[in-house]
Amino acid sequence: MPSEKKTTISVIKADVGSLAGHHITHPKQLEVARQHLEQAREESLIVDFHVTHCGDDLELIMSHQRGENDMVIHELAWNTFIDVTEKVSRPLKLYAAGQDLLADAFSGNVKGLGPGSAELEFEERVSDPLVVFLADKTAPGAWNLPLYKIFADPFNTAGLIIDPSLHGGFIFEVLDTHEGLSVKLKCPEEIYDLLALIGDPNRYVISKISRNDGLPAAAASTSKLSMIAGRYVGKDDPVCIVRAQNGLPAVGEVLEPFAFPHLVPGWMRGSHHGPLMPVSYSDSQNKCTRFDGPPRVVALGFQIANASLVGPADLFDDPAFDKARDKANDLADYLRLHGPFVPHRLGPEEMEYTTLTGVLDKLKNRFQKIQ
Repeated sequence: MPSEKKTTISVIKADVGSLAGHHITHPKQLEVARQHLEQAREESLIVDFHVTHCGDDLELIMSHQRGENDMVIHELAWNTFIDVTEKVSRPLKLYAAGQDLLADAFSGNVKGLGPGSAELEFEERVSDPLVVFLADKTAPGAWNLPLYKIFADPFNTAGLIIDPSLHGGFIFEVLDTHEGLSVKLKCPEEIYDLLALIGDPNRYVISKISRNDGLPAAAASTSKLSMIAGRYVGKDDPVCIVRAQNGLPAVGEVLEPFAFPHLVPGWMRGSHHGPLMPVSYSDSQNKCTRFDGPPRVVALGFQIANASLVGPADLFDDPAFDKARDKANDLADYLRLHGPFVPHRLGPEEMEYTTLTGVLDKLKNRFQKIQ
């Protein structure tokens, strides 16, 4: 029955253990997670849910009417990840069991505890299509280029030019992950300022986007595990929610940026640049095997109806993205031939948050001053 309350979509993910290295989730992990969320639906904590995975990350997609950053929803996700870890990951000795659970206990919100989350609260439109992007083997800055192209680049999104409802532009909220600060930039007026920031995806990441009249349009996870833990504990594997159509970019415009497999940080040991490959869920291409990758993204399409999730549609299950996958493989070949050399290996600032620091510490006392 329709509700006057706003709908909230919460996508919360964690790597809680994987089959055969950093590869893929185990079916029993998905089963236990579904049991948790089914019980939560029966208790009316959530309206609907979809449990899935991207590579070795367990993804909880939940719809409810409790708003963003709700303690009950975040505790539900946290307890689900804990239960999956204790009932499945540890008994089966899955690799990196509980990897993203960096705290001993829940403290009101999963942010800062390890799991990544993206949430968007909105009033439902007459028809409300929504795309959930799930990525593996990369960092939150991987969304910077696609989100810019979707909401600010008329060469990608024709609606910015020909649709009066998009003509006013969008407001980007950008997070400085080093300082814990955020800024809102109005585009197209401040588009150069936006690019000055998000062109450095290691430090500046897009967290929220709204239409200039305030209509919520997109949300992305921004957690950086290395900064939470103070050491390398795996890559962040971000998630992103994008609403589409009816005064927002069309679904085809939302997907179009991923026809270009741009380079992102992550891949093997979180220490290498690689192409972000768009893959389908249905053909199991979201297994991460080549050099633990390459980085990939899955796109699931839903209709939102009275806070229920209708779908998903496997949006990259389309031969139109075959060339993007081929190009990603060509780029992977090219980059792999660089071996341990930059630009395949990340630059020095990013490598500070990997296991390389242990090697450098061992050598630092052997350096001698040049005479």
